[in-house]
Amino acid sequence: MRINTGVQSPLGLGWMRLQQNRMAISAAIVALVIIAAALAAPLIAPQDPNEADLFRRLQPPVWLGGEWAFPLGCDGLGRDILSRLIYGARISIFVGALVVLIASVVGILAGLAAGYLGGWVDRVITGLVDILLGFPYLIFAIGLMAMMGAGFQNIVLALVYKEWVVPCRIVRGETLAAREQDYVEAARALGASRSHVMLREILPNILSPVIVVATVRMAHVIILEASLSFLGLGVQPPTASWGSMVSEGREFLLDAWWVSTFPGIAILVLVMAINVFSQGLRDAFDPRMQE
Repeated sequence: MRINTGVQSPLGLGWMRLQQNRMAISAAIVALVIIAAALAAPLIAPQDPNEADLFRRLQPPVWLGGEWAFPLGCDGLGRDILSRLIYGARISIFVGALVVLIASVVGILAGLAAGYLGGWVDRVITGLVDILLGFPYLIFAIGLMAMMGAGFQNIVLALVYKEWVVPCRIVRGETLAAREQDYVEAARALGASRSHVMLREILPNILSPVIVVATVRMAHVIILEASLSFLGLGVQPPTASWGSMVSEGREFLLDAWWVSTFPGIAILVLVMAINVFSQGLRDAFDPRMQE
């Protein structure tokens, strides 16, 4: 017979606390709806996002007298704004997720090595981190994009070059504390290799703060991607991107405010949803927040 002692793992307790946070769950639902819309763009977009028609140039949204086929109006080339918003979400979300994923893997491995091995490995990694932190993120990315050229692959590389330092610092600090714990000492006493101790013993116990930080950083990366696209250094036309859509509508702000406003609102809603959800994750899974 199985006896329920009522004792739950930290992960289970954190998940229960997260479920009780209605604001965080609501934010997660909003973010998931945007992600689902981006994935299903070919199925739900009402028009071809790149189809231009100068006869409907700067057509207003439907409630301002526009056609029902273009509910959010059209841009300066007569392209449907709603369809471009849906397709543009793909760029922002995919860049954010891919950059954070690559940066997290690199940062975790570097942080584990620096925190556990110490010595010259720690000095080299922390020295490189300090150098990169000395450059403003956006200016650093602009400089890299100017050297490499615009494009999807280059924008991912430009953001990853510095993004990995954030998880690296978090993991290094957590590893320095974890390597003195009893379970690490026991693993070493049993003859476990360094890689086993770092990847099998320490890493699973420090993943919670890394996941929380990765969620926060995804919102930051989305803003950076939109900023680079706004400056013309992101994905190139006619591919839809929220940042480039805001940039394209600058000259029409007084007469056709909807061209820039709707993509700006989309960036705001997605970033706020991710930030609120990440705060909920932090409140639920960080034991220090429960004290």
